[in-house]
Amino acid sequence: SSLKPLESGVLHNMPIGPFLKSAPTVICNQHILILLPVSEMTPKFKNMAWFALIVFAALLLSQLIGAWVNSNIPLNSTLEINGLIHFTHIRNYGGVFGLAQGMGSIFGLINISLLAGVIVYLWFGKAVKPYEFICFGFVVGGGASNVLDRLIYGSVIDFIDIQHIPFWNYVFNTADMMVHIGIWPLLLLSFMNHPPPTNDIPEKLSD
Repeated sequence: SSLKPLESGVLHNMPIGPFLKSAPTVICNQHILILLPVSEMTPKFKNMAWFALIVFAALLLSQLIGAWVNSNIPLNSTLEINGLIHFTHIRNYGGVFGLAQGMGSIFGLINISLLAGVIVYLWFGKAVKPYEFICFGFVVGGGASNVLDRLIYGSVIDFIDIQHIPFWNYVFNTADMMVHIGIWPLLLLSFMNHPPPTNDIPEKLSD
């Protein structure tokens, strides 16, 4: 059937969700369609849109680079980029920093739980700062890429091998970089916006 606008006055009495201020609405085959211009999005909806975009970009970039490494650098071999950076293709079957090898499935479940918790916090939180959507976008995108690695390859593809750093023997990947890009500004900005309470003792009132 053809599209028909709702009758006058009906839109104002219709609950259309916590994120919509107002929007043109039409009926198509008895289904209500809400057309939402960008200018009508609430701040929460806009922030969630930015979060989703950053998650997708970080996830896509991490997966594309990981797939290139998997296809072009044989496992346990090294491609020397320069004296500082080598691409060494190894697999991580454990957790962060290669801990608990062989328990990747457990770490995968933990990661999924943490990522879901972040999304719930951003969606339902009442006082979430705009920078948290951006920072958590990188964290969730990177974390989701490592989870996807485990599902596709059975392990995480690590390859970034930094040379000549004392006491540093770890190889990491693009997804790990995305997590750090998000987490350190998040911690810094959170500390700046929530300074620790002072322990000043109030002066004793005179009698």
